[in-house]
Amino acid sequence: MPRPLEVKALDNYRLWLKYSDGTEGIVDLSDLVGKGVFALWNDQAEFQKVHIGPSGEIAWSEEIALCPDALYLKITGKKPEELFPKLRELSVPHA
Repeated sequence: MPRPLEVKALDNYRLWLKYSDGTEGIVDLSDLVGKGVFALWNDQAEFQKVHIGPSGEIAWSEEIALCPDALYLKITGKKPEELFPKLRELSVPHA
């Protein structure tokens, strides 16, 4: 799976991400603002603190981190089965 190389906070709670395979794009996270731990983002300055964590996660604090693989899928529009062919085998019932 490609790993995130760069992340930048944009206006309106969007992120620009660049991955190790050259994929880059924008993800809109505005639907999360104010919900649960994401209440921290009610302060736009907190959203701007985004960074790549030590395990490759997209993070703001120890309490807020997003899976880089899920964001990659959002950017590319791909399904997990397209990146991990073994998942197809698991989802197909055997006769």
